[in-house]
Amino acid sequence: MIQRTRRSPLLILIGILVVAALLFWGWAMATLNFSYSEGERNGFLQKFSKVGWFCKTWEGEMLLTSMPGAIPEKFHFSVRDDAVAAQLSAAMGKRVTLSYAQHKGVPTSCFGNTEYFIEKVQVQ
Repeated sequence: MIQRTRRSPLLILIGILVVAALLFWGWAMATLNFSYSEGERNGFLQKFSKVGWFCKTWEGEMLLTSMPGAIPEKFHFSVRDDAVAAQLSAAMGKRVTLSYAQHKGVPTSCFGNTEYFIEKVQVQ
């Protein structure tokens, strides 16, 4: 007779958790490394700060330049690079052009509160 060995429920649980962690990591890396769209926005940097209870992220707001008399539109963005964050802090209140990459489906706000991540800053 063939005797079956029974797997420990703890071993099965650990295996499920490892697979779940690998899937989460793979999804996060895919969404952060492949952009949905890229572009530039031009306007006045209105707000920029490091926010969050547990995961501190750089978040900002820019008033987009528009036609005279029109209601200005706000562009909310996140920054992952500390060097870019330093440039933005120095450019508060100035007219800037922001180069961004849009990353859809980022799994948690620990990477940023928006899907628009700034990659380059040009002060005008």
